[in-house]
Amino acid sequence: MGLDVPEMKELLHPTLPLHYGDQIGEGEVGGPRHLSSVLPAVSAAIGHPVSTPMHPSPRKLQEALSLPDARSAVVVLVDGLGFWNLATRAGHVPYLRSLLNEPLNQRPLTTCLPSTTVAAMGVFGTGTCPGLTGMTGYTQLNPENGLISQMIQFRNAIDPLDLQRQPTVFEQLAAQDVRVTSCGLPRFRDSALTRAALRGSDYRSADHSRQRIMDTARAAREPGLTYLYIRDVDKVGHHRGWDTPEWIAALEGADSLLALLHRSLPKGTLVLIVADHGMVAADPHQRIDIAREPVLKDGVDLVGGEPRAVMLYARKGTDPGAIAERWRNRLGDLAQVMTKEKAIGAGLFGQVEDRVRPMIGDLLVLAHDRMTLVDSRIQIDAATRLPGVHGSSTILETRIPCLIDLV
Repeated sequence: MGLDVPEMKELLHPTLPLHYGDQIGEGEVGGPRHLSSVLPAVSAAIGHPVSTPMHPSPRKLQEALSLPDARSAVVVLVDGLGFWNLATRAGHVPYLRSLLNEPLNQRPLTTCLPSTTVAAMGVFGTGTCPGLTGMTGYTQLNPENGLISQMIQFRNAIDPLDLQRQPTVFEQLAAQDVRVTSCGLPRFRDSALTRAALRGSDYRSADHSRQRIMDTARAAREPGLTYLYIRDVDKVGHHRGWDTPEWIAALEGADSLLALLHRSLPKGTLVLIVADHGMVAADPHQRIDIAREPVLKDGVDLVGGEPRAVMLYARKGTDPGAIAERWRNRLGDLAQVMTKEKAIGAGLFGQVEDRVRPMIGDLLVLAHDRMTLVDSRIQIDAATRLPGVHGSSTILETRIPCLIDLV
């Protein structure tokens, strides 16, 4: 069955709220079909259900994702591979296209907000939400030192084990004596992000991508869970733009690796292919530099987040509502501007612990269309002009694949 790809105007339409939990209301997106549900659902599929504060019923998640029971499961996360990014260029990827042709695989999941790797990996690894993991964006305030932390390398950040206190699904499975294996690059073995969001597995590393595929296939011979991370689609998308020849080549490369994995796995293995977010092609004519806009700088002490989901920290004594009004007047339909209280109240960060509240900006600005918000005072020029971006609430950024393959 073919898949009709909507017009880009529709894909750039914002959708809120993104709901957490095992239930979902009318008009809501997410719920059991959310990135946070993936590992709890898989834990149920392999016979060792792990519940989380957001998802107390793993079996219901398994049903919602239509996952069959299996002795061994492989979860592959392809960084940056949004559902509609993939569907737009499905003609280039024979293996992934064969999965997309199945009606079961034509139902995307929803990722978190901001729709970005740091927040998403915390959500994925723990089955919870940014308000519990403390991983709320690419950059965020560290309340302990008053500095903006960069959360990929955890620069100026709280120690990963202190910041992210939720047990990971990997840890909870290992506590049940379930085999849990991660296959990735050597540099990520003990990275801060791994220790925060993906701790608890037996990490097998290899520099060569085909070797990582073989390691994954070997691990999957034994009952349990195997996790594989593929990063090039996101990396190329940021620096070259998605839907460019270079991005398509990276997508083709990922498809080739996944097809090799399919051929190498033992019969009966459950494969689930997901992503952390999609990607938007930035419009250079919609780029706004906060540093050059006095009306946007006024009353703002620190700028965090990322170009599609900016977090603003108000100067002491300044009313965040007054800042919000100035930003709304300047940006108009180009963005949605919310106070922290409104964003938390709307459930954008899920359940929020008191210790995490100060890390979230006093204002959250979600870009619409293909607009980016940058700050040349704190970002190098190249970082302000990335052709591929993500973080906001559009369909293109927030819908991710859930491709099931029972080998």
